Amino acid sequence: MSNEDFFEIDFLDVGDTTSGDAITIRVVANGIQTVSVVDGGYKDCGDEITAHIQKHYGGVTSIKHVVLTHPDGDHAAGLKVLLEKFTVERLWMNRPWLYADQLINQYPTYTDVGRLKSRLRKAYPNVRDLEEIAEEKGILIEEAFQGASIGHFVVMSPTRAKFLELVARDDDKAEEFTESRSAVLENSWLIQKVLKVAKYIASAWGEEILPRKETTPRNEMSIVQYAELNGIKVLLTGDAGPEALDMTIAYAPFVGLQLPGIDRFQVPHHGSRRNVSSDLFDTLLGPKKVIQDGNTHFSAFISAGKNDDDHPKRSVVRGLIHRGAEVAQTKGKSVRTGWNKPKREGWVTLTPAEYPQDQEE
Repeated sequence: MSNEDFFEIDFLDVGDTTSGDAITIRVVANGIQTVSVVDGGYKDCGDEITAHIQKHYGGVTSIKHVVLTHPDGDHAAGLKVLLEKFTVERLWMNRPWLYADQLINQYPTYTDVGRLKSRLRKAYPNVRDLEEIAEEKGILIEEAFQGASIGHFVVMSPTRAKFLELVARDDDKAEEFTESRSAVLENSWLIQKVLKVAKYIASAWGEEILPRKETTPRNEMSIVQYAELNGIKVLLTGDAGPEALDMTIAYAPFVGLQLPGIDRFQVPHHGSRRNVSSDLFDTLLGPKKVIQDGNTHFSAFISAGKNDDDHPKRSVVRGLIHRGAEVAQTKGKSVRTGWNKPKREGWVTLTPAEYPQDQEE
């Protein structure tokens, strides 16, 4: 390890009333620089990511690795701009239609593999669009299943078999994806958001309401990545849920990761309660502290829109602080972590999230 080695990870500000994810990474090891991007937020984030990399990463014009963790638009859309603006060496993402011959038995109304491929391409338009751009520009597309190496990171989840299971379970397989259906779903979500009245209960230190729940198959498809950079253990989770995190925990011994022991933890899905649980936090991050002593021993990062009232959940923030986390939220600003990283003019030390005195029922 050289004195000039460093790494920096930026969790960029994405969204306002809704949340998204965009992460840029620069690692210099033995004089070799690698720039990577994990997810790209919404479409209008592409230009912001471009400007951030050019300003803070030495004006680079090429990116070694771009990773789409899963098909949701709040992670994928901005990457379309990025692929157009940079020379990208590898795009890592999992494309369901490549496995249509293995999936066709899960679709009773389909007997032709070609028709199922077409159906899957329509069901996952963000992945399809990225594939088309990459093929036009000659960018190598790699699958990202457990054990794959993405630069300094290794993929912890999903396995190929798990990915195929999740595609088969995905609700969108039941009918053709259309823009009108997407609009109906969005309107339904907005109606539910208006009608929803959050109920909070005052809670003493250590109390948390984080039972195991299910999240969507698409969230569980998230590519979870682990790396040890300059002795610091980093886990990036996308929108992973309990199934993906269980798989990550089971695979940890195979990559020399002893749990608990994560130093930099990306909290899944903007701090949603449906993606984590008390037992998962115990295994990944350690047991709850008996008393609130104010000491921290790892950092947790939450990408959440400035005016997104639903994220992060207070119970999730409580659970992280119970285990000794310094919790950093984007909430209208970009957040940076790393080791031996260069100074940046105008960037200041972050004030960690305060401990919530109440939580959701």
